[in-house]
Amino acid sequence: MLFALLYLVVRRLFGLAGGSRSEDQSKDVEILVLRHQLKVLRRQAGRPRLRRIDQAFLAAASRALQRPAWASFVVSPQTLLRWHRELVRRKWTYRRKGAGGRPPLDPDTRDLILQLARENTRWGCVRIRGELAKLGIRVSATTIRMLLRRHGLGPAPRRSGPTWSQFLRAQAHGILACDFFTVETVFLKTLYVFFFIELGTRRVHLAGVTAHPDSAWVTQQARNLSWDVVDNKAFFRFLIRDRDCKYTASFDEVFRSDGTQVIPTPIRAP
Repeated sequence: MLFALLYLVVRRLFGLAGGSRSEDQSKDVEILVLRHQLKVLRRQAGRPRLRRIDQAFLAAASRALQRPAWASFVVSPQTLLRWHRELVRRKWTYRRKGAGGRPPLDPDTRDLILQLARENTRWGCVRIRGELAKLGIRVSATTIRMLLRRHGLGPAPRRSGPTWSQFLRAQAHGILACDFFTVETVFLKTLYVFFFIELGTRRVHLAGVTAHPDSAWVTQQARNLSWDVVDNKAFFRFLIRDRDCKYTASFDEVFRSDGTQVIPTPIRAP
């Protein structure tokens, strides 16, 4: 009954509009019918697949219609703007035939640059560019730098020799470090553990454990370690420590007497 009543109302409205001899009202009814049919097709067909000619037609029609009339389109205004951005992107990425640009590097010149870099480890990009200019070869320093980096050749003055990790491993055998860490007992008592570590072998020397460390106690632990080092005939060039007030001059003197240089860490360094 409700649908029948709705049908009679809609039919009456269309009859009033169609009974008039005005062509504008007839076109409005026709547009309304076409929009309704378009909505039905959208529900059945889903998302339409548009060709490029369809995209061009809709984009051109959007210029002739006002923004509220875009509701009849099968695409949203954001889609039209996305099509425009896609055209702009293709404009700048399209490969044109005969386009200019920097010519590729000659293979002989490339081999010569690599040979100069390997045989002269202290020559930089500017020096290699100057040597090539003497031979009448014009190559920019940027091109030389990119070529050397692509072949694993670092900047001057050193392209051969140990890496940074190898350098640290080689020097670590002569470095000793010391520090504290705390341990909480079952009765919530804090104990301070003083230890030394050999950076080369990661060997840890447990110096001592106390609840109240002071400068005298720390100095005595340094003497005990110094005696063990002398007995084992070990030698350390450097001792790294932080700037704790417990490390006094007497503590440093224990290691200086054995020929070990004490290096404090920077202020507020972890």
